[in-house]
Amino acid sequence: MEEYKSNNENCFSARRQAAADRRSQGRRNNVVDRRGDLDRRRGPGRRRPDDRKAAEEGQMTDEQFEFVMAVDQYKKLNARPFPTWTEVLEIIKTLGYRKVAEPCSLKDLQNQNSSK
Repeated sequence: MEEYKSNNENCFSARRQAAADRRSQGRRNNVVDRRGDLDRRRGPGRRRPDDRKAAEEGQMTDEQFEFVMAVDQYKKLNARPFPTWTEVLEIIKTLGYRKVAEPCSLKDLQNQNSSK
């Protein structure tokens, strides 16, 4: 037996086919590539990471940069994009930081840093 197809189904299938034809034509046929001979994807290692760029431009202290690099190395070695706070504390201790001063409030710490 043959299936019955209504006029609506034929209408919709024609619309679908027209839409598919428009999509297959491509939207970038008339776009000019102004990059010249540059490769579209530069590949790994050609662009400086933001943290390295900030350090080279003087926006980060050596201490901050060392911490950022240690965290980055930890993330790569352990395949962890987001280390837990416990893991961050381990990284800090690995860098040699120890608790030697008496605890103070964050406001006091900010006041000390702003007065320097």
